[in-house]
Amino acid sequence: MRVATWNINSVRLRRPILEDYIHKHQPDILCLQETKVVNQDFPASFFHQLGYPYQEIAGMKSYNGVAILSKIPLTANPIRPWCSMHDCRHLSVELPGGLVIHNFYVPAGGDIPDPHLNKKFAHKLSFVREMADFLKSTHNTDQPVVILGDFNIAPSPFDVWSHQQLIDVVSHTPVEIDLLNSVQQSLNWVDAVRQFFPETQKLYSWWSYRATDWKKSNRGRRLDHIWITPKLRPFLQKALIVEDARGWHTPSDHVPVQITLNLA
Repeated sequence: MRVATWNINSVRLRRPILEDYIHKHQPDILCLQETKVVNQDFPASFFHQLGYPYQEIAGMKSYNGVAILSKIPLTANPIRPWCSMHDCRHLSVELPGGLVIHNFYVPAGGDIPDPHLNKKFAHKLSFVREMADFLKSTHNTDQPVVILGDFNIAPSPFDVWSHQQLIDVVSHTPVEIDLLNSVQQSLNWVDAVRQFFPETQKLYSWWSYRATDWKKSNRGRRLDHIWITPKLRPFLQKALIVEDARGWHTPSDHVPVQITLNLA
């Protein structure tokens, strides 16, 4: 089973590269963030034709939005407000056999890493705290659970192009890293992607649009993650960051991240 996450930065705008990615990599479950479309305008038939008849979506106009697209039947869990807001940042489903998948779009947090001066940053910190509490109270380490999405935090010095230059930049500040670590500790989550790469190897899933040549400058960050409960670790077979998608026509600034689980 291939499970993938991609902050698509407008699902309707990226249909050509979505089709290319699906044809090439054939994920069984594709989780999208930042779809930027209300539910009634989501391109459901487009994905149905590509082999994803099972769809759960939560969208809003122009901002945020998440979707879970599946070749496998699924049951949706109730949508809950995060930080007392209905801003379409989370979906959760259960597959036959009991596998649960959570798709998260963590707030970016704005530019100023001070919750007293920046409401967006305060929202981000509150959201991540709530993630840890929710996951710990909802699941246990003996359950097969996957959490994934755009966490908007690069936790390791090797998840950013320069730890020294980005330590005070939103997405890599100590307070964000500490909070994401508290999420990791909530159920001893396994960073599925890092299982296949040395801890000291630079890994990125996002490159800014501001770079004239993203590949040459290579100033990336690993903001997109797939974590699994220890129960699933023996079934983990492969992980892939599809870096070349950043160079496709009209790309998202994020690229797909995917894992393969052998659950047969």
